[in-house]
Amino acid sequence: MSGSRSTPAKGQASTLAPRTALDALLAGSSGGTLRRAQWLDAVDRLLRPHLPPGMAAHARLANVRGDRLVFVVDAPVWHAKLRLAAPGLIDVARSIGLEVNDVGVKTTTAPLQPLPPATAQRPPMSATAQSGLAAAIAMLQSETADDADTERKAARKRRPQAPADPAEGAS
Repeated sequence: MSGSRSTPAKGQASTLAPRTALDALLAGSSGGTLRRAQWLDAVDRLLRPHLPPGMAAHARLANVRGDRLVFVVDAPVWHAKLRLAAPGLIDVARSIGLEVNDVGVKTTTAPLQPLPPATAQRPPMSATAQSGLAAAIAMLQSETADDADTERKAARKRRPQAPADPAEGAS
């Protein structure tokens, strides 16, 4: 296993520099796909400020296919608003060097960006709901305690009484 060294051989250390993970990925067989994804992300960041107000969180550039920009939105209402904004987006895309003539829009059923936990807070419980919940928990706990007592009593009745002295049981 002479080729499986973790350190380079003498004399090679100065010629080899460590590569970052991204550089290694870009140099591999999937490098073209990753470069395309980075380019699409850069174009999306350039077009995003020119989307109609409020749409940036609901639309994302998915592809540039030929002379067509393809966006993905998370609801039909954004689909309609993006179609109305298509002429302006085409002008902006042309101004950054893309040769596009059309905008396509696809609608997905899932949100494009999951909601962070801080924004998905539940409203506080009312006092009535809290007292009702406390009463339900107390009732369940008392039923559980009653059931446990009933189980113990039934278990005692089912168990045969063991003799007090083991010698008495043998006779």
